[in-house]
Amino acid sequence: MAKEKPVHEIKLASVKAAIWQNQLESGRTMYSVTFSRLYKEEGAWRDASSFGRNELPLVARVADMSLDWILEQKGSDQMQAADE
Repeated sequence: MAKEKPVHEIKLASVKAAIWQNQLESGRTMYSVTFSRLYKEEGAWRDASSFGRNELPLVARVADMSLDWILEQKGSDQMQAADE
């Protein structure tokens, strides 16, 4: 089974948001967002789900950017439905 990928990712410094799209049986599209902190350990990139005090402003900004992206998608979905 293929691993699902997010429909969009936003990265700002060491903080990344992955935006996931879920299609409901009703046809409605829902989005969810996961946040991670990227770091390098022994030459390999890893991620964590905890954030330090200095990273919290980045988390807030990436969350805001994620919401903007989702709202853009919702707007284009509504415009397409109106055109049909």
